[in-house]
Amino acid sequence: MAIHKILRRSLSAGKRSTEVPKGHLAVYVGESEMKRFVIPLSYLNHPSFQELLCQAEEEFGYHHPMGGLTIPCSEDLFIDLTSHLSRT
Repeated sequence: MAIHKILRRSLSAGKRSTEVPKGHLAVYVGESEMKRFVIPLSYLNHPSFQELLCQAEEEFGYHHPMGGLTIPCSEDLFIDLTSHLSRT
């Protein structure tokens, strides 16, 4: 399955779905405009992804403005990282 299909599984024709498949997690990514991505839970154990989680903790603590886990990085960086993770 292509990474964009995995990541954008929750988006369809610009309409957000609140459904998250079992074994996945919805996250919000962006520096100004937040986009919702659905990722496999297995990504949370990867050291590179944990760095992003530490950045999120430093910036937001436990208050995430989108109501879900918010990751303060560019969408391109996030897609590059998750593309790498999907190949490992």
